[in-house]
Amino acid sequence: MSLDSAYTPGTLALSFELFPPKTAEGEAALYGHVERLMTFKPRFVTCTYGAGGSTREKTLTIVEQVKRRFGVPVASHLTCVGSTVDELRRYLTDASARGIDNIVALRGDPPHGESAFTAVAGGLRYGNELVSLVRKDFPGFGIAVAGYPETHREAASPEADLLNLKRKVDAGANVVLTQLFYRNDDFFRFRDRCHAIGITIPIIPGILPVTNLSQVQRIASLCGATLPPDLIEDLSRRDDPESQFDAGVAFAIRQVQALIDAGVSGIHFYVLNKSQATAAVLGAVGA
Repeated sequence: MSLDSAYTPGTLALSFELFPPKTAEGEAALYGHVERLMTFKPRFVTCTYGAGGSTREKTLTIVEQVKRRFGVPVASHLTCVGSTVDELRRYLTDASARGIDNIVALRGDPPHGESAFTAVAGGLRYGNELVSLVRKDFPGFGIAVAGYPETHREAASPEADLLNLKRKVDAGANVVLTQLFYRNDDFFRFRDRCHAIGITIPIIPGILPVTNLSQVQRIASLCGATLPPDLIEDLSRRDDPESQFDAGVAFAIRQVQALIDAGVSGIHFYVLNKSQATAAVLGAVGA
C-alpha cells in the first residue's frame, strides 16, 4: 500500500516506528513485539537509524525483514547527515532493490558534539532537497516528512518552521508525521495552521506512550515537547515501574481517544521497540 492510499476517510490508519537494536538478542525480541503489534493491522512500519547514518545497513535489514515476515509495507528513514548526493542515491537504490516501499525523508540532527547542521561537500542542506531527490530520481517511493506541533528547536520562528514544512510538501511529500506531543491542542493548532497555508496532505499525530518518567523527560527535552504538569505530578507520585507504566498508559488512552473522537485519519506510534504500552492503548480504544 502506498502512502497516497494509506489514509482514507472514515478509517484510522495506524503506523509504528522502530529503531535498530544493538544486539542479536534485541533484534529477535523486536520481531516478537512487531508480531504482537500486527494484531492492529498497521498500514506501514518505519525504522530510524543512528546518528550520522551509523546504522543504515541495519535499518534496511530491519525493514526488509519486517516486510518479509509480516507482509506489511515498510519505510526507511533517510537523512542528509554525513552523506553526499551520490551516497544518498546508492542508499535509495539499495532500498528499492530490497522492496522498501517508503522513505521518511529528514534533514537530520547535527552529529553528536556539534551544535549546528553542516552539509558535507556534495551533500544536501535541507529536507526539501532530499524530498526532491527522492521524488525525481526514485518516484516509486512514498515519502513521509516530519512536522513539529511545538516548532522545531532550530527554527527561527513558528512561521519559518511552517514554511519549511510547506517546502517539503511542495517538493513531493505524501504525508506529514508529527513529532511526539502530549497536549492535543498543540496538534490541532498546528494542523489548522498547516491547512491555512495550503498543506493538504494528511497530517498524522505522532504518539509516544509514557512508560517511565525519567525516560520521557529525556526524550521530550531532546525534541522540544512539553509534558503537562498534571502528567508529571501523577508520575512523580509513583515510585515503582509498574505504577508509572499504568499511569502513562492511562494518559495515552485519553489522549488517543480524544484524537480519534476529533476525526484524525491516522496515528503514528513511537513504540521504542516494545509492544506492551501501544497494545494496551489500542486495545482500550478499540482500534
